[in-house]
Amino acid sequence: MKLVSIESIPGKEFEALGLVRGTVVYSKNFGRDFMAGLKTLVGGEIAGYTEMLNEARQIATKRMVDDAEKLGADAIVGVRYGSASVMQGAAEIVAYGTAVKLKNS
Repeated sequence: MKLVSIESIPGKEFEALGLVRGTVVYSKNFGRDFMAGLKTLVGGEIAGYTEMLNEARQIATKRMVDDAEKLGADAIVGVRYGSASVMQGAAEIVAYGTAVKLKNS
């Protein structure tokens, strides 16, 4: 499945099939929270959170691709990511875009 953040695929014509999305809500765990608290004292990247968000984006992306495959899509254009805090210590990650079927050229 081809994923692009632009609104077209250079040199390709396609038919839009519809909006597809994948979401996941991830929560922090005590170990990461404790280490993050210590890290804020000295500054720098909080690697545990970076890893957690990367995992969440991968899950959301896979769910978006699964949604597109159900529609028979060949690609997803206009891929975007968003996040929101849903409660203390938990965040929602959403991946979304437009599923498309490539036309034979």
